[in-house]
Amino acid sequence: MSNAIYIATNQPYSGKSVLALGLLNMLSGKTRKVAYFKPIIYRPNEHVEDYHIKMISSHFKFNIPYESMYAFTREEVLQHRAAGNDAFVIDTIIEKFKILEEQSDFVVVEGTDFLKDGVSFDFDANIAIAKNLGIPVILLVSGEDSTLEETSNNLLAASKGFSDKEIQVLAAVVNKANPALIDSLKYTLDNLLPKDILLSIIPSDKNLDNPTMKEITESINGVVLLGKEKLSNQVDKSIVGAMQLNNLLLRLVENTLIVTPGDRGDIILAAMQANLSSNYPKVAGLILTGGLEPEPPILRLIAGLETVVPVIQVQTGTFETVANISNTQSRISIDNVRKIELAIHTFDKYINVGGLEEKIKTFHSTGITPHMFQYQMVKRAKSQKKHIVLAEGNDDRVLIAAARLLQQDVVSLTILGDNEEIEASFKRLNLSFSRENVSIINPLKSPDFERYSETLYELRKSKNVTLEMARDMISDVSYYGTMMVYLGDADGMVSGAVHTTQHTIRPALQFVKTKPGIQTVSSVFFMCLEDRVCVFGDCAVNPNPTAEQLAEIAISAAESSISFGIEPLIAMLSYSSGTSGVGEDVEKVRRATEIVKEKRPDLKVEGPIQYDAAVDPVVGKQKMPNSPVAGQASVLIFPDLNTGNNTYKAVQRETGALAIGPMLQGLNKPVNDLSRGCTMEDIFNTVVITAIQAQ
Repeated sequence: MSNAIYIATNQPYSGKSVLALGLLNMLSGKTRKVAYFKPIIYRPNEHVEDYHIKMISSHFKFNIPYESMYAFTREEVLQHRAAGNDAFVIDTIIEKFKILEEQSDFVVVEGTDFLKDGVSFDFDANIAIAKNLGIPVILLVSGEDSTLEETSNNLLAASKGFSDKEIQVLAAVVNKANPALIDSLKYTLDNLLPKDILLSIIPSDKNLDNPTMKEITESINGVVLLGKEKLSNQVDKSIVGAMQLNNLLLRLVENTLIVTPGDRGDIILAAMQANLSSNYPKVAGLILTGGLEPEPPILRLIAGLETVVPVIQVQTGTFETVANISNTQSRISIDNVRKIELAIHTFDKYINVGGLEEKIKTFHSTGITPHMFQYQMVKRAKSQKKHIVLAEGNDDRVLIAAARLLQQDVVSLTILGDNEEIEASFKRLNLSFSRENVSIINPLKSPDFERYSETLYELRKSKNVTLEMARDMISDVSYYGTMMVYLGDADGMVSGAVHTTQHTIRPALQFVKTKPGIQTVSSVFFMCLEDRVCVFGDCAVNPNPTAEQLAEIAISAAESSISFGIEPLIAMLSYSSGTSGVGEDVEKVRRATEIVKEKRPDLKVEGPIQYDAAVDPVVGKQKMPNSPVAGQASVLIFPDLNTGNNTYKAVQRETGALAIGPMLQGLNKPVNDLSRGCTMEDIFNTVVITAIQAQ
């Protein structure tokens, strides 16, 4: 059983980041503590940290010192080799690896970068390190600008290099493959590679492979004149702006970079206007060459525009600048969250994750971290993709979350709001994704408006709702979105980033209504602590529930925990444990516990019980030694909203726990409410749990 794996390549810019990010994401959802180790790093100077370690550590929130995640710089290794200290290098790498291995359940080790002369040294170093660490290898080669024969021979030679040293190659990956060659590559390599090597082929993707304006600016030593906030723009094509305007405009495609002398004010203004126009594709940026700067009136004019593309000045001439741009290589950087998420999605899509998991046989931890829980939630949501309505398309947080959900292919979406405003916001926020899984609907202009209005009228006419009143109600996004769910035109709705809780859930209470046998709609939060996930309820809906309502909340919370893979051990919380206390509040909890036991004898429940006795094994054993729940409760039911809401917020703030929710429970179909102070991450997670509820 291996608890580590080595990512190796034999060439520069092969795309190891995709494998590293994808593996770490996969393993974080399977085991409690994962670590990352890069034995040899490339550092241009002593003041610059390895960009890849920083990116990985930041994204996965590793609590590992930077110095523990690498052993040597490339220059240090070369110096030790020249002095005949090869053994010292290997011994140090093994020592640092073993420290990480002892502290972790699994370690992903990434090989050298091949960023300087000496490819033979890098390849031999990878073999030596993997051999001495005694761990299997995932082998990666690039198919970029290569023929079928070149790519196949490259992979086979690399595989043989490792197998000749008796190093097990678990999987071989061809990255950046020409889509037209994929079938031929698969056929050829399936017949030539050893049968025990798992083969995967990842097609080239301009969204991963092409550089951003920031990367190009750094590569050509440019100075940012305008548009610093848009340096994340992706560049898919570069052209020289040295022709008349009409010819320039004809050559524009999506994400074009225009290179032009700095005194061409006409080209500069045309590029800015084309970027603002709905009739032209997005312009990635402008590079002004020759050290020339636009005239002050031109700069003043474009600086006042609402949306400005990056304008970069360089000292080099136009054609030298174009050559420098063509040599720019894209990397996945710490601040490019979109590329990080796309890399993980690419790994999940093209790598045989199940086969790889079987091969590496990672440990199965009994604990569960927040990242593990989120990973498992997203994976489950993807397994049976649902259609979710986002009712508040006028909020940037909602649109950013929507773009992330669509990019990761978690759900399909309907976003409610004005089409033109939402499209403009997508462009302003620089959000790009496939549009095939999203629709934008303005309720007032919807072809379903009358059908929805008439349905609402029929459902509510006994409550004195007229057809005209129903039309007014359906024009509201909460009613329109809820009606989509009620009629099966969508599987669930999420709202509340702008609207109140009452505004969000009132339509659901009026006509979606509760499940059979359930009278009480309630809520739960999934509290993701350092090594476990607990369910807290009710922290958002019922101010002072009766004993009967409290019992229903507990049963619903238990069902929710089961549906999310958490064994329900229910603690009915109070200010006393067992029979030690008396009083109206304690009696309510005691009666609620009895009702749960009567209705659901299959559930493990304890109450009344204090919070410390519920979650602390030592205190639980002292206060209630014979309880199957005390000390290990996973579902905590609070006696009232005041206690529940304050407790979840206190735990969240004081421990740094991730609180996912609130998730409404008890409704016939899922409708979930957001806090008006929610973050993009909150919206993303709430949509995911809504999709799982809909399953």
